[in-house]
Amino acid sequence: MLTKFMKWIASTALLGGLLLPVFLGRYAVGYHVGLLILIPAAATVVIFQAASLREYRWVAAFGVVACLFNPVVPLGFSTAPTLVVNTLALILFALSLKKLKTPPRLSIASITDRMPGSESL
Repeated sequence: MLTKFMKWIASTALLGGLLLPVFLGRYAVGYHVGLLILIPAAATVVIFQAASLREYRWVAAFGVVACLFNPVVPLGFSTAPTLVVNTLALILFALSLKKLKTPPRLSIASITDRMPGSESL
């Protein structure tokens, strides 16, 4: 549930990051700082999900996304490459919502419930 929530938040933030400069122009200056914090966090959550599912291509793809949006050593792109990187990251998060699904956990049977057909000790 946390993974799905983080994917939706990251997708929304990336979509906002793509649309804010279009509508606000030069007044949308600080949106990139939020992306530098949110996107690597969401990518790390997806990396752990993909690793538990043994989907190593997804691990590599989100590792690249986490490195591109690194808040410690930010990469300074100009406007056009930033739009391309944001769009590709948005597509990647949207695809991961569809393709990476964690199977539900089975519940543990209670020892106090009487199971029909079970034998007593």
